[in-house]
Amino acid sequence: MTQLKFAGVALVAALVGVPVLAASPDTAIGKWRTPSRHGVVDITRCGSSICGRLIDSDHIKTNPDLRDVNNKDTGKRDRKLKDLQIVGGFTRGTDAWNGGTIYNPEDGGTYKATITPAGDTLKLKGCIVWPLCKTQTWTRIR
Repeated sequence: MTQLKFAGVALVAALVGVPVLAASPDTAIGKWRTPSRHGVVDITRCGSSICGRLIDSDHIKTNPDLRDVNNKDTGKRDRKLKDLQIVGGFTRGTDAWNGGTIYNPEDGGTYKATITPAGDTLKLKGCIVWPLCKTQTWTRIR
């Protein structure tokens, strides 16, 4: 019976705590590890929005002078990938950053994006057009 009471209390505490766990969009500020190629993106404030720069990856470690050779705009293919802004143009919402874009140097495409922080992770949803979207989970680097 004691275990049953404890389980009930834990369930109530978990349900009551859900709103407290919702993260403010401001928790997106920081350094994040991407799931592909050990990328590191530094997200900072840019006026009333946020911006993210690619500061490291497996490819950048191998070649710090790596260029943006896959960019669809041929005039931008000489840009260095290290410190390249790949995230920007967002509007702060209640619990997410909306209406921004993410640039993918692997395919040279820029996609509409939403960033939703949740503690030490954030969900970045990029879409060619809705519903053609992909969501990645990025992990905070401490």
